[in-house]
Amino acid sequence: MVDRCSTPFDEALLSAYLDGELTQEESQPVRLHLEGCAPCRRLYDELREIREATMTTPFSVPDDGQWDERPRSALSRVLRTAGWALLLAWLGGLAVTLLREVAAEAGGMPMHELLLVFGLFGGALLLLLSVLLDRLQNYKKDRYRRVER
Repeated sequence: MVDRCSTPFDEALLSAYLDGELTQEESQPVRLHLEGCAPCRRLYDELREIREATMTTPFSVPDDGQWDERPRSALSRVLRTAGWALLLAWLGGLAVTLLREVAAEAGGMPMHELLLVFGLFGGALLLLLSVLLDRLQNYKKDRYRRVER
């Protein structure tokens, strides 16, 4: 008995045959080959067993409460909002302090370096503000923000 097939089918073709994705014209040669080829039939049977095992394996879906990332209480929402406000105020204060320090030291600093520093911090601050404004606008217009998963 020969344990190897002289014209083996690709596993993807056998999988498509198993899933019923082939046309009648495509599936007929596969079916005829499986009837006469024990190694390919064993491979087909293995794929069928794997498919059946995966289709019958139970999958537990976590409840919706586990997906929710929003604060659950009013106090938590207030603390989170205050935390973000404090962080943004700190970042703004840090940027202003750095710009004042650079301006104070600017007496001996060449103009192109001064413009470079102000451009860097000013550009970063403007980008941050633009992103924040966009996020706030999108948040206000988001029809699905109160929809829970």
